[in-house]
Amino acid sequence: MRVLLTACATAVASTALAVTGPLAATAVGQSARTPVGGAQLTTEPTVVAAGATPPAVQASAYVLADVDTGDILAAKAPHAKLRPASTLKTLTALVLLPRLNKTDQVVGTDKDAGIIGSKVGVYPGLRYSVDLLFEGMFLASGNDAVNALACHDAGGVPGTIQRMNQLAAQLGALDTHVTDPTGLDADGQYSSAYDLALFAQAGLKRPDFAKYAATKYTNFPLAKNAGSYQVANQNKLLFNYDGALGVKTGYTTLARNTFVGAARRNGHTLVVTLLNSPHGITQDATKLLDWGFKSYAALSPVGTLVKPAVAAPPKTAQGEGPNTSKKSSALPPRRNRAALAAAAVAQSVAYRVPSWAYALPPLLLLPLFLRRPKALRARAKAAAKARLQK
Repeated sequence: MRVLLTACATAVASTALAVTGPLAATAVGQSARTPVGGAQLTTEPTVVAAGATPPAVQASAYVLADVDTGDILAAKAPHAKLRPASTLKTLTALVLLPRLNKTDQVVGTDKDAGIIGSKVGVYPGLRYSVDLLFEGMFLASGNDAVNALACHDAGGVPGTIQRMNQLAAQLGALDTHVTDPTGLDADGQYSSAYDLALFAQAGLKRPDFAKYAATKYTNFPLAKNAGSYQVANQNKLLFNYDGALGVKTGYTTLARNTFVGAARRNGHTLVVTLLNSPHGITQDATKLLDWGFKSYAALSPVGTLVKPAVAAPPKTAQGEGPNTSKKSSALPPRRNRAALAAAAVAQSVAYRVPSWAYALPPLLLLPLFLRRPKALRARAKAAAKARLQK
């Protein structure tokens, strides 16, 4: 019986390893590697800088880097996986900007208007240009604008999420996992100060991204024939910092204040990213940028922003390049989706099952093996009693 129970336990464990193996191998492999961008860029809350001491800030993690050279000048827990809030929209923009025609007209839907979180004011039935929706996404951090843009692209929101995760991997942003393109506090969604710096660097190389990031004001339409209202950029750096290039702010209850900002002075372009800050995010960004520009000549890099692994645009179902048809899709073929979804669900469930739970099946089988000896003992007892009565 002991041999049989051992065999059952081994079979269950083997099944679990077969399902969870890739996840476990990835985790072990990543922990064994040197951190992306350099050995000093860890998840530890230790400030790293060389040549001058940076000012103290309240954020749990930050990165200050030179956009042009990729040199990281200072960092604190750069690879800590934290909630990014709306700073994740920098990656959303990197995916959607090359795929959508800025002059396309998008009709607002009830789903756009009913989305939770920050909104710019997308009304059902009202037409908006893609260009205006991008302004609503950057300036007002409109989740409704993000949803409208993602739904306008092939594959809708699921397709956008898939492409965001693919692009993050191509850029070397291995701390990032996307489950909601708006940046809301969704389960399993995280990024890092390092990855946000990569997104900003890639974005500022695009004229359209840089234009939206630095736009201070725009006018957004009210309901039909009701005029318009002014929308101001939420990135206060644009209004009070010399040479500011903007980029993106964020806030949720769980993420707290998050920030991506950039500025150009004295021939240098610096980007600062901050995550999980209680308050004073603009002041902290200002202190780090001031320190970086002032101390630039004395500083030595403590790491680097890695170069993208793939420079080519992501493929669509109809070929390479931007989306040219609402019918195209980057999702897997329909006949394979069910199998992929089932595998993903099985993998996710098995990965979350605690190790002690795998001992339950053998324990549940134990009564089957104990039942027979009990019956044999009963028959032996009855036979003995019968012999005594004779």
